Amino acid sequence: MTTPAHTGQPRLDLRTAAPKAAKALYAADQAILTSPLDPTLRELIKLRVSQLNHCVHCIDLHSHDALDMGEKLDRILQLSAWRESALFTPAERAALEYAEAATKLTEHGVSDEIWAGVRDIMSDEELGALVVQVALMNAFNRFGVPLHMPAKQRD
Repeated sequence: MTTPAHTGQPRLDLRTAAPKAAKALYAADQAILTSPLDPTLRELIKLRVSQLNHCVHCIDLHSHDALDMGEKLDRILQLSAWRESALFTPAERAALEYAEAATKLTEHGVSDEIWAGVRDIMSDEELGALVVQVALMNAFNRFGVPLHMPAKQRD
């Protein structure tokens, strides 16, 4: 069964409907901007999590944010197949592996092997920011998808 594309306005504006909660989530996301997590990696994580969750609003937003930060178009285009791509560093691969495992949580959670992969390459502060960023991005996607938040109209 296919779902029709949704255009126009979202079903609900969370900033109006739940202003305190929305403000707190956006503040947490802003706090990660000052963390030691690499900005390029941060945008790749946001984009990959959004791809997995099929959030068109966030895919559009974070693709453009990454491009604006100087990310290469080829890496953005190959992100959905990062395991097959030669364009991602070992550190990026470990972080992407964690982001996917934490997004697709199974009854086993994130494996010790995946955790060790990011643990070996990140400081506690970087790892903490990664954990929070993945969780927040999943939260934002879980607003964007059910509320039918559209991609930004660009000329």
